[in-house]
Amino acid sequence: MGILQELVKDIPIPKMTKVKQYFDDAKIEDLGAELEQQLNQKGLENQVKPGMEVAVAVGSRGLDRLVETTKVTIDFLKKLGAKPFIVPCMGSHGGASGPGQKAVLEHLGVKEEVVGAEIRSSMEVIQIDQLENGLPIYIDKIASEADGIVVINRVKPHTAFRGQVESGIMKMISIGLGKQKGAEACHQLGFKHMAEHVPAMANIIIDKMPILFAVATVENAFDKVAELEVLLPEEIEEREKELQKLSKQTLPKLFFDQIDVLVIDEIGKNISGDGMDPNVTGRYPTPYAYGGPEVSKMVVLDLTEETEGNANGVGTADFTTQKLVDQMDREATYANGLTSTVVGPTHISTAMPNDIMAIQAAIKTCNILDFSKARVVRIKNTLEIGEIEVSENMLEDITTHNNLEKLTDLYDMAFDENGNLK
Repeated sequence: MGILQELVKDIPIPKMTKVKQYFDDAKIEDLGAELEQQLNQKGLENQVKPGMEVAVAVGSRGLDRLVETTKVTIDFLKKLGAKPFIVPCMGSHGGASGPGQKAVLEHLGVKEEVVGAEIRSSMEVIQIDQLENGLPIYIDKIASEADGIVVINRVKPHTAFRGQVESGIMKMISIGLGKQKGAEACHQLGFKHMAEHVPAMANIIIDKMPILFAVATVENAFDKVAELEVLLPEEIEEREKELQKLSKQTLPKLFFDQIDVLVIDEIGKNISGDGMDPNVTGRYPTPYAYGGPEVSKMVVLDLTEETEGNANGVGTADFTTQKLVDQMDREATYANGLTSTVVGPTHISTAMPNDIMAIQAAIKTCNILDFSKARVVRIKNTLEIGEIEVSENMLEDITTHNNLEKLTDLYDMAFDENGNLK
């Protein structure tokens, strides 16, 4: 028996129960029809002329109905006689390479044969201006040569800073369209200043580039589109501020103030830019964001297939598994830290040989007297928290909370012969 196994072998794992978390599930049922109606009401036929080449900026996030939103937008532009094409709009994601970013979009289902427009992907940028403090402002060269630009994105709270404008259309314009160099420039002075730099850079790009319109969505706690708005360039900043407020109200959460051990089955870039959403876990990569539960120890067990080895966020956890580390694409992971300047999340947290030892290690180090009474919460990932597992010692929290319902009797976590969760 190795020393690690010896240290954790007697640590008990509490019995668990499945729990349903209730959130507002209001959503737009016919998204395509709603988007089409709004596009037709914006007078865009005055801006979009026949023969115009239009770059449609699509990002790497796992947005609800992304393919449908993109296709309806493409079809609308074609109806007006334009020639739309897609540009990946994702900063340094996809390994900070043209082919890599195209592959990310295709993995999300945004393919030429599906949405009816080719993907033109390059990391080449041009500098169009700079902020007063000297930070350069870049934009994708291919997009800059188009007759018009359209931006599609979800508005939601950022994971590393707070401001009136956080993650949404303006961030997509300033960082996404700026590719790796633009993302690097916007992050260069740190997240302390991002609330100023994101809108400042975006406004200059909106002023200098032919932005035609943006399609902004807000998702409910189940990651379904609850709100959709087509925004003209002059409307983007003020409407995004209001959509940001709405997004904070619809944000999914864990309805517990304090958790001893949070177990997360999987993390990945398709789940969150941080691998797991800090707004859910309460663990942030910088001191400039806040909210969520107080978690003593956090465990991440695996990577999603879609993240393709990018393990950004694993360093935010206290423990992980060797199987996760073995899947890491270190270049893709470290590129995130080098671009954002926040390298803690790309560190490798303490890696245990299997799931059971990682969970036991977290319980052993969560600073409580009686390990059998550990307050343990297990989630699949931070996108899917409608149904979770909680430990026996948290049953009182469930019975006294209107948004929580116990679904099963208590049971033991089931592990296979290798010590991994079944």
